[in-house]
Amino acid sequence: MRRASSLVLAAALVFSGPGYAACKGTLYLTLDTSNMSQAENIARILARQDVKATFFVANEKTVRGDYSLDPSWGAYWRARVAEGHAFGTHTWDHWYFRGDLPNGKVRYERSGKSRELDAQGVCKELRRVATRFHELTGRDLDPIWRAPGGRTTPNTLAAAKACGYRHVHWSPAGFLGDELPSDKYPNDMLLARALKNLRDGDIMVMHLGIQSRKDPLAHILEPLLAGLKQRGFCFATLAEAKP
Repeated sequence: MRRASSLVLAAALVFSGPGYAACKGTLYLTLDTSNMSQAENIARILARQDVKATFFVANEKTVRGDYSLDPSWGAYWRARVAEGHAFGTHTWDHWYFRGDLPNGKVRYERSGKSRELDAQGVCKELRRVATRFHELTGRDLDPIWRAPGGRTTPNTLAAAKACGYRHVHWSPAGFLGDELPSDKYPNDMLLARALKNLRDGDIMVMHLGIQSRKDPLAHILEPLLAGLKQRGFCFATLAEAKP
């Protein structure tokens, strides 16, 4: 598998640690659950770089054969809470909101399955994550959510707002590309693109593991964070950001 160059990796060590340069802007790193294959590696990188991220949590099947909100992942989430990260809901089932219906409901689909959710059903999808996360960690979620795939509808946004959750998408430059095939979009290319294009206030998105990508983007997360620090950026969570 392709890895970031040794020169860039060396930079990750030189430019790690808080406050090595004046803050010239703020970025927001967000992490969606997915299959969790890189979850531990990403956690170690965040700790080394002293970067706080915002996790959007859904109950997704993992590479271990369990689900990301099973008790078997409780220690992982408790550790991230202790480190001071932020957490939002990513829906319980991680299906996709495909469109509003004439009856006021919304179509919710995945893998050929479909349900119709009213406002109460949308809220249940969001709050079920909050309930389980609190059971696992003792922490409430922050009042933010992200729709799977970023796909929203007017009805889902209104329902979520009514039950206390503000939707957060990502910035165009913040799409880091871990859902793209690594043969056409190798890590070095995505690293260079992010370092060039990210600007103050941008929200970045990547996942805690993507099955379809052969060379995980997590392999260049450390040089990415270090390179952004070198450009003068600081990092914050969305819990700290103004709506």
